[in-house]
Amino acid sequence: MAEGFSLGQVGRLIDIVARLSEFDEYDTIYASEPWTEDSDAMVATGLDTGRSPPEAVEAGLEYFLEIHICREVIEGWLASIKEKPSLAGVCPRLIEYAINDA
Repeated sequence: MAEGFSLGQVGRLIDIVARLSEFDEYDTIYASEPWTEDSDAMVATGLDTGRSPPEAVEAGLEYFLEIHICREVIEGWLASIKEKPSLAGVCPRLIEYAINDA
């Protein structure tokens, strides 16, 4: 788990994306829609039932992506481009993936 973040704590989506490597790959990001880098978001352990955990529901957050999927999307994208994008470039790419491909 990321230092400074605890599971179920609400923060900004871009701040969670900046620290993806610090979270367990099986955790899930939940975020408020419409998704932007400034959306309220949290990392929580998803339920086996496929439903959002209570803390995400109570905060009005929707399923975004699992941590491992975020990592895979970013790694695949970085391998196909020459220059490493800024964090402000990475976050919209994940949002695009979540909307169109997830």
